[in-house]
Amino acid sequence: MTDAVGIVIVSHSKDIAKGTADMVRQMVGSEVKVAFCGGNPDGGLGTSVSLIVDAINDAWSTKGVAILVDLGGAETNSEMAVEMLEPARRALVVVCNAPIVEGAVMAATEAAGGSSLAQVKAVAEELSAD
Repeated sequence: MTDAVGIVIVSHSKDIAKGTADMVRQMVGSEVKVAFCGGNPDGGLGTSVSLIVDAINDAWSTKGVAILVDLGGAETNSEMAVEMLEPARRALVVVCNAPIVEGAVMAATEAAGGSSLAQVKAVAEELSAD
């Protein structure tokens, strides 16, 4: 595995998060670390800041981590998770404003090519530019 930007997928549904991560892995292989989390700790719909922090750590790369989210609460909790990281890591994690499935695939494809965190985020967010 090369040192590529890691990808984290955060959904209110664990099944959606896992399915998206599985799809990304099938499309880009093992070139990119992909982690996911979804649902609340009780197994219902929601997101958990602590699970997001764990996913960031699982996907960690020295090139950074791009987070893709499904809804506003996932975005808010992802931003809170980033704030909880140590400052050196915090600067290398971004939350992308992009559709979760398409954005994750595009971000991972870009990451697999060795692109920087800023490039990975920009490619994912191109899908939201319209």
